[in-house]
Amino acid sequence: MKDRHSLSCTSICVLIANNYEMKLLFELSGENPTLPFAEIECMGRILDTRLQVALAECPDFCAARRLAMTHVVLEYLGECSPDITSFSHLLKGLAIKTTHPFAGRAKKVHGGCHERNPCSQMAFERLIGTMIEGHISLNNPVDEYRAILSEDKCYFGKVLFRINRGMFDERNPGKREFFHPGVMMPRMARTLVNLALGDTGNILLDPFCGTGGILIEGGLLGMDTLGSDFDPLMIRGSRENVSLSALMLSDATRLPVCDQSIDAVVTDFPYGQSVCIKKEDTMDRLYADALYEINRVLKNHKRAVVVTHKDISSIAAEHMTVLQRHDQRVHKSLTRRVLVLEKR
Repeated sequence: MKDRHSLSCTSICVLIANNYEMKLLFELSGENPTLPFAEIECMGRILDTRLQVALAECPDFCAARRLAMTHVVLEYLGECSPDITSFSHLLKGLAIKTTHPFAGRAKKVHGGCHERNPCSQMAFERLIGTMIEGHISLNNPVDEYRAILSEDKCYFGKVLFRINRGMFDERNPGKREFFHPGVMMPRMARTLVNLALGDTGNILLDPFCGTGGILIEGGLLGMDTLGSDFDPLMIRGSRENVSLSALMLSDATRLPVCDQSIDAVVTDFPYGQSVCIKKEDTMDRLYADALYEINRVLKNHKRAVVVTHKDISSIAAEHMTVLQRHDQRVHKSLTRRVLVLEKR
C-alpha cells in the first residue's frame, strides 16, 4: 500500500469513489468573517475553525474547486500548538517520505503564535525541509507541504490545489459587454450560488437579474440559468453578457414560472434608489411579494439566497425558513445583508 503522504490525484479519487471522506484544510480569504465558512459547509462537514482556516471532512475534494473565498485546499496531515517544539514532534510522528521534489511553506495568520513563545515562518519552513525525507526544490516543487499558524493552532497539510482567484478578476463587471454601476462582483456572486447548493444540470433562477452576473457564475458551474427583470434595459444588457441564459422581461412578483420547478434561487434585491421607491412600506411589500413568488417556484427543501440593503429576516421568515444571515460591507454607505433561506 502506498504511503498516505504520497497519494497521487488518481489514487485520491479512487479512495473517494470508495466512500473515503478526506479531511481537508482550507486556507481562507479574510474578506468576510462568516461567508467563507458557510461556503465550505456546502462542500462537507466542518470539524474545526480558526481565523482564516477551516478543517472539514469532505466526500469529494474536487468539488472545492468551485469555492470563491478559499485560497488553498490541502490534505490534512495533523495539528499542534503553534510553536517550533510542538511542530517538530508532529513532523517526527508523521515520518513523511516523498519521492517527489517538494517545498515547505508556512503562513502566519495574525495572532498565530503564542506571545510568550514567538515564532517565525522561516523557522517552520526550515523544519519542514529538514524533517521530510526527500529532495527539496523551492523553485519547481511537485509537492508542497504547508503549515498554517492561526490563533492557538498550527495546522499542517499537503497542498492539493490553489483556487485561481484571478479568474474572478478576469470576469470583472467593467470588462463585460454591458456594464451598469453598483453590480455585484463575481467572487461574491459565486459564493452566493454555492450557498444555494446549485449543482450541474440544476435550474438556477435570478428574478432580479440586472446585468446577469449571478447567471454567469451559475452557468460556469454547469447550471441551466433563468433570469428575469422588470427593466427592458437590463434584459437587453444581460443578453449581451449571458448568451446561454433564458431571459424574461417580467415582474418578480408575478413570475411566469411553474410551481416547484426551480432548484435554486439567487438574487440581489433592488434597493430603494434602484427602483425609484422611497416609502419603506412599499419596499417591504416588494420584498414580501417577491419572496412569496420565490417560495412558490422553488422545489421543496431547496434554497434561495437573497441579498438586500437591510435586514428583512422577519419578512423572509413568513415565507421560508431562515438558515443563515451574513453581512458584507461594500463601502461606507452600503452593507449587503445576505439571507440563506429554505423552502419548508
